[in-house]
Amino acid sequence: MQMHEAKRVEIIIEAIMERQVARALTAAGVTGFTMLPVLGGSGRSGAWTREGGVGRANGMIAVICLIAPHREAALMEAIFPLLGDHIGVVSVTDTRILRAERF
Repeated sequence: MQMHEAKRVEIIIEAIMERQVARALTAAGVTGFTMLPVLGGSGRSGAWTREGGVGRANGMIAVICLIAPHREAALMEAIFPLLGDHIGVVSVTDTRILRAERF
């Protein structure tokens, strides 16, 4: 069983940005991603919960995708403009995957 190098991208952003993030991922050539509601957390403004709200948003979402390494630059270029006026963080980690042809 052969493993292949990939990137795991995690985006935590205001839920109101869901459609814009999906469009940006698709435009960057990402063929699959998962969006999850975030229940709560803590940041530089302190602790928050989905029920209590955070910033202008009614909650946050986590977006996770696995991509081929050559897609990273295009994805960062597409996502960066969405972060300007919104609460959000993006992390990228090296990972290994099976079935690289799907990414």
